[in-house]
Amino acid sequence: MALMKKKKERETKIPDAGMSDIVFLLLLFFLVSTTIDVDTGIGLTLPEYQENIENTVPLSADRLAALLVNENGDVLLNKKVIAIPQIKETLKLRIREKIDLPKNKKLVVSVKTDRKTNYNLYIQALDQVKGAYFETREEYAMSTYGAELNDLDADVQDDIRKNKIPMIISIAEPEKI
Repeated sequence: MALMKKKKERETKIPDAGMSDIVFLLLLFFLVSTTIDVDTGIGLTLPEYQENIENTVPLSADRLAALLVNENGDVLLNKKVIAIPQIKETLKLRIREKIDLPKNKKLVVSVKTDRKTNYNLYIQALDQVKGAYFETREEYAMSTYGAELNDLDADVQDDIRKNKIPMIISIAEPEKI
């Protein structure tokens, strides 16, 4: 009997020369396809700084809507307690009353907080105020022009936003309420 020579097992190896190319392509793919959520903050347009303000005119009570949010979470509109969801409807009525008046007679909403006010409550109240203006503008556009505000000419939109229903919100310095 002849001795059989034992076959030597071949070593199998996966070629890894192109592995780094694949890794870099995957890395590039994930970098390009991933979006990063960036907080944009609150969009408020602040007035320009004026050094010498000598001619200040006091607002009449019928032009001012004073919204106060205290540290206990109480919300007061013109010194009367109000629930946050009711702010929008209450302000819409006041804004509508002033649509046909000149710009210097429009409603001014003053939002004031306490330094220890819950930030979430402040944002909810501010959202209600802005919502009142947005909805009033939409209702005005629909009743006057028969179309949504964004479907109107740019000049008409500008007239509604700046002259008919300007958003006049005063963010007052926080204090103890």
